[in-house]
Amino acid sequence: MKVKIFDESHEKDLEAKVNAFLSSLEGEVIDIKFETAIMAIGEEQIYCFSAMIVYM
Repeated sequence: MKVKIFDESHEKDLEAKVNAFLSSLEGEVIDIKFETAIMAIGEEQIYCFSAMIVYM
């Protein structure tokens, strides 16, 4: 069993990276976990979109 982790600041970037990985994956996907985090620094908001793919 293996794990691949993606972390991007924009959801479309995460989507593109995950789709590219899945299209080239020759193994079997066991599970995909998704998480969003946000942090505010003054007036600025920083987003973190991450996904973990468990595969064989």
